[in-house]
Amino acid sequence: MAKTIAEINKRIKEGKAVVVTAEEIIDIARTKGIPQAAREVDVVTTGTFGVMCSSGAFLNIGHSKPRIKLGGGKAYLNDVLAYPGFAAVDLFIGANALPDDDPRNRIRPGEFNYGGGHVIEELVAGKDVRLSVSAYGTDCYPRKKLETWINLKDLNQATLFNIRNAYQNYNVAVNLSDKLIYTYMGMLKPKLGNASYSSAGQLSPLLKDPYYQTIGIGTRIFLGGGVGYVAWHGTQHSPDALRSDNGVPKRGAGTLAVIGDLKQMSPRWLVGTSILGYGCSLMVGIGVAIPVLSEDILSHAAVSDSEIFAGVVDYSEAYPKMKPEVLGEVSYAELKSGTIKVQGKNVPTASLSSYSRAVEIANTLKDWIRKGDFLLTEPVAPLPGVGSGVTFKPLNERPVEY
Repeated sequence: MAKTIAEINKRIKEGKAVVVTAEEIIDIARTKGIPQAAREVDVVTTGTFGVMCSSGAFLNIGHSKPRIKLGGGKAYLNDVLAYPGFAAVDLFIGANALPDDDPRNRIRPGEFNYGGGHVIEELVAGKDVRLSVSAYGTDCYPRKKLETWINLKDLNQATLFNIRNAYQNYNVAVNLSDKLIYTYMGMLKPKLGNASYSSAGQLSPLLKDPYYQTIGIGTRIFLGGGVGYVAWHGTQHSPDALRSDNGVPKRGAGTLAVIGDLKQMSPRWLVGTSILGYGCSLMVGIGVAIPVLSEDILSHAAVSDSEIFAGVVDYSEAYPKMKPEVLGEVSYAELKSGTIKVQGKNVPTASLSSYSRAVEIANTLKDWIRKGDFLLTEPVAPLPGVGSGVTFKPLNERPVEY
């Protein structure tokens, strides 16, 4: 059995495509078997909604009268530091950016009430955002100060470009120490008081296409409530991570760099986030449609939470000190049950990502396809896969001599 994306797109246009979510395909495959399910189903939709720190937006504000050159100067959006080091009127706002006067962690734990992720959310919500700029002035760009309000609808271009999203699996975080700690995985109670994880598991895009057979550069996706694309493999992409016999990574592995028009997006799917004691970030909604081109692709798309495993890592010692120690492995079925066992102790679990929102994304993408509003794309190039040599390496620290 073999299909092509062109054949599936033809069926989508004719209203004949069979589209199911990554949750629904599990029971279908169990009931009908992989060969029959692969013949009947054309597309499996996935979704994930969680904190994705390596996110941000490029904005082109247009030229003022007289002109001002942002590059080389300083720029702030609602007092949050933006980066203008590109050209005259382009700037970038990162999800983790903070106001200069934020106390950070000087008084622990810092609250981080407002940052770049919140600015992006307010932009897509249609709110006015205050732009403050100082520049050094040139003969062709003489203005040195600018303070004004900007609105997304008035910008020439606004592009969400996230250099690392949709992590293919991740750590389960715990705390072995005797004190409370604050991490990007949330607050971790002492002595295995809780466990935190962050993945949609059986709905997560790269867990349902573990070898990147259908997801590549140019793949059209659901991004932030609009349509986006996979631009490249994301930073820290590491496909040679430890895998189960079914091919699913048991550690953090692949990542996606994604891009899309911010003007199409929604504050429901781009949500500014404050992480106590850590910083600000952005929750991002991503969905990918997997074309069922073969039985092999269908078999990967049909794995369930009980077949997907993650490593349990101590964030008080092993993680911050880059020690490769793993306390054990647990399935997402166990994680979602509310309790896992670590070192003989029952540990309550909680997720930083929203499974219900992931279901909503997968169903939204399913509806778009069934209505003919979303066609699949043939990747122009594959993501680096197993054995490609692409890996995530630690910093090569070299002492600086003066």
